[in-house]
Amino acid sequence: MTERQTASAPEGSQHPQAKAQKERDRPWLMRTYAGHSTAEASNELYRRNLAKGQTGLSVAFDLPTQTGYDPDHILARGEVGRVGVPVSHLGDMRRLFQDIPLEQMNTSMTINATAMWLLALYQVVAEEQGADIAKLQGTTQNDIVKEYLSRGTHVFPPGPSLRLTTDMITYTVNHIPKWNPINICSYHLQEAGATPVQEISYAMSTAIAVLDAVFASGQVPEDRKGEVVARISFFVNAGVRFVEEMCKMRAFGRIWDKITRERYGIENPKQRRFRYGVQVNSLGLTEAQPENNVQRIVLEMLAVTLSKDARARAVQLPAWNEALGLPRPWDQQWSLRIQQVLAHESDLLEYDDIFAGSHVIEAKVDALVTECLAEIDRIQQMGGAMAAVESGYLKSQLVASHAERRARIEAGEEKIVGVNCFESTEPNPLTADLDTAIQTVDPANEARVVAALHEWRDNRDESRAQEALAALKATAAGDGNLFAATLECARAGVTTGEWAWALRDVFGEFRAPTGVSSAPVAVAAEEGTPLAAVREKVARTAGELGAGRLRLLVGKPGLDGHSNGAEQIAVRARDAGFEVVYQGIRLTPEQIVDAALAEDVHCVGLSILSGSHAELVPDVLNRLREAGASDIPVIVGGIIPSADAAELRRAGVAAVFTPKDFGITEIIGRIVDEIRKANKLNPLESSEVPA
Repeated sequence: MTERQTASAPEGSQHPQAKAQKERDRPWLMRTYAGHSTAEASNELYRRNLAKGQTGLSVAFDLPTQTGYDPDHILARGEVGRVGVPVSHLGDMRRLFQDIPLEQMNTSMTINATAMWLLALYQVVAEEQGADIAKLQGTTQNDIVKEYLSRGTHVFPPGPSLRLTTDMITYTVNHIPKWNPINICSYHLQEAGATPVQEISYAMSTAIAVLDAVFASGQVPEDRKGEVVARISFFVNAGVRFVEEMCKMRAFGRIWDKITRERYGIENPKQRRFRYGVQVNSLGLTEAQPENNVQRIVLEMLAVTLSKDARARAVQLPAWNEALGLPRPWDQQWSLRIQQVLAHESDLLEYDDIFAGSHVIEAKVDALVTECLAEIDRIQQMGGAMAAVESGYLKSQLVASHAERRARIEAGEEKIVGVNCFESTEPNPLTADLDTAIQTVDPANEARVVAALHEWRDNRDESRAQEALAALKATAAGDGNLFAATLECARAGVTTGEWAWALRDVFGEFRAPTGVSSAPVAVAAEEGTPLAAVREKVARTAGELGAGRLRLLVGKPGLDGHSNGAEQIAVRARDAGFEVVYQGIRLTPEQIVDAALAEDVHCVGLSILSGSHAELVPDVLNRLREAGASDIPVIVGGIIPSADAAELRRAGVAAVFTPKDFGITEIIGRIVDEIRKANKLNPLESSEVPA
């Protein structure tokens, strides 16, 4: 309307569109998962995103922070500030949220093993700002089970980890009642290969384990159980099969309502409500034709927004170029605008649930509920989620289902546009200059962060810090709630690594099962198949070398816990006839080289998705040369920009594989070729190997 038309409208009348807008539902929280380099750089990014209309913060921490190491630890080398912001102490947390009023903010922190520590730092900064901590709103992910299964940032064994979670939940219910102390996370389970049934069942089994532990701790009175249940939230993945994903969310809600009502006796329906946030699938984004990722992101967002009865409370979208590297601020803005267009331009929020009464949707939801309840019962009969983690059952199931999906993709049964079908393409102007199409982290950043850490330690009250750490260890050795001791550590200037090492001294560390040895064969090796051809190459090469079997070491250097790719390479190499040495995640270059020499392997395969390849791979190469084993070929896989890949090859890497190399059997064949080349064996012509 023009100003004149508005002035002449009859009193009390209202334009129909204005009336519709008044009746619209409130949009979900819109977040962007962000953080890199330093607390100062991340703070600038957060304030810029908030100014663009983002309605909540989602903090990405770097891997040393997530796994309880200070930036100067050997395992932190190459990882500082790569996949998130380094937060080593209270000073970093102050700078991270400078000029952002925490009492008015809704902050999500993706942090698990060190969740209690980061929330303590957050609380102290809020107090310093003058905030009433009872008004703080946000979420700490704090789901350690999925770390054992898929993401790999666990630190402590299952028992102590569950205690940390329990103590944190009971503390927040009593002191920060609007905070979600745990975000039970099925997101990474889907990326590790989980089917919808596995994703729901494993997440619900985790929730049961957590609630059982909280209520068994005696820290929550019977009449406050509903308050605990009401603060349990979930973090879910939305894949591209958006009808199935929407049905998954409806099934999640029904099962949660049933469990909380029947198992825990929660009568208030508001306290039983299934509350979840979502990040749509990042690892499903493709390096090939990355512009197609935009429509993938939109479809995946629709799965968790279209249905009012199963709509997410918060949504964060990845950027189109995440398969290439770290997104730039402009890329993150594009993803934020996708949400804003749907919420503010479309009529989505004006209607009740548009799928109510659909026979197709109801049938699919009913089937999911039935299958999930059966799987949840199976896990409970094993002793619950923690027992199923320690036995390796959950991990082996995920590795197997992921292997089956990869086999379908390679066979063309499951189509991915631009990857295994419709591969022809015009030149992409978005990636014409790959070096500027992604954000890069200054390699000198790590040294600056380490120097600032040393300055912090030099200037703190050392006696107070040591007393706080001693009190933390004493509490951990007993059965008291750990949060008060953790708060004192935060105030005393203790560092992230010191807090975690104090607890390691009491609780020990944990190496999760890899699931590789028990995963079943997913790809047939009958005569005439590609795998049969590779098996023949493996056997023939082993014979020519006089080895019983070819031996492949699959290594995960640094702190990158995304082990899905490494596990799939290990399983397929095993099925191709290799003897595979795979010791799991979080190894130093020195440990990897020692294992390669001890096992007398024919090839070393390194998997790195965190961006630390430029630091860690040359270290492995140098150590092999120093040990007189430079003839062992080294191959590398991960999210590696083309310029970095060229640099690695110049440094001596035999082959580099990135997400566009989706054919695992073909990769195994290439590994055999590199072994033959390194050992000066004649190449096998295609006619010499069954097709």
